[in-house]
Amino acid sequence: MKILIAAAFVIASAAFALLSPITARSASPPTGSAVPTPLPSPDRLLFLIRRQFRSHRPPPAYVTYTLVRKQTLDDGYPDLVNSYTYHIWCRTYDRAALGRRVYRGSARGTLEFLRPSFNEPWDPGPPTADLFEPAPAHPHSDPRTFVPTPEPTGSLPPTIAVVTAMGEFDYRITNIVREGSVLHLSLLARRDPDRNRIRELYVDAKTLELQQIVATDKLFDEGDNGNHVYPMLFTVTLGWMDDMPLVTHIHGTPTYQADAEYLGKDATVDYDFNDIEFPNSLPEWYFDPRSYAGHTDDMPK
Repeated sequence: MKILIAAAFVIASAAFALLSPITARSASPPTGSAVPTPLPSPDRLLFLIRRQFRSHRPPPAYVTYTLVRKQTLDDGYPDLVNSYTYHIWCRTYDRAALGRRVYRGSARGTLEFLRPSFNEPWDPGPPTADLFEPAPAHPHSDPRTFVPTPEPTGSLPPTIAVVTAMGEFDYRITNIVREGSVLHLSLLARRDPDRNRIRELYVDAKTLELQQIVATDKLFDEGDNGNHVYPMLFTVTLGWMDDMPLVTHIHGTPTYQADAEYLGKDATVDYDFNDIEFPNSLPEWYFDPRSYAGHTDDMPK
């Protein structure tokens, strides 16, 4: 009986020795093997990118900046008439702004009421603009009469429950490519492509913070030979300031649609947003163009 027990123990030990390495290998993967983190579905990824961008909103109540516009002609030479610099004082909730043209040295232009906006017959902006906002259904003609819907302000209400509903997006993602530390998304408007104007998104792969977008836009030329609208493609680059993304540069090129008149195949337009600051307050008269005549002695520079 003792011999049988000893033999059984030896057989069991040998079987355990054969099985244990296999069991150990299956329990823990080899050191150094990377387990990729799967991306969310395309619709959810777009939802998360937009939510991350808007988590920094609303922007501060006021923003001041210097807008430098440089345009080139079809032959590549500077378009001096349409290249200029402005100092701008903007109230962000309705984008009402005071602007002064900057000339050489200390020379400044008269007071002008502005309404920086994309896809309108005036300069885009401000640097705090909501880049996911759709273009207007119809371009406006006067910044004084056009008042956009203000963004919500104030403190958030208390959270009672959390429900995530993505709904139907304005865009369909046609391609997602990992380019180093950046995710590059190609978008196609599901409907109304003239208003849903985003075509490309570049975001940080880890944080989903927006770094650059490519979107359609328009240049409006009100010249002596009539009004012309030039479809453009804007590449909008963002920087980071005060824990929020800001537009720092825009590069525009014509899109050459078949039914449009063109600046020329080599024409470009560039906007730089410099000297960005967030003052705690600005005088109320800055945003009332009817009062400008009474403030010739205290105009900001």
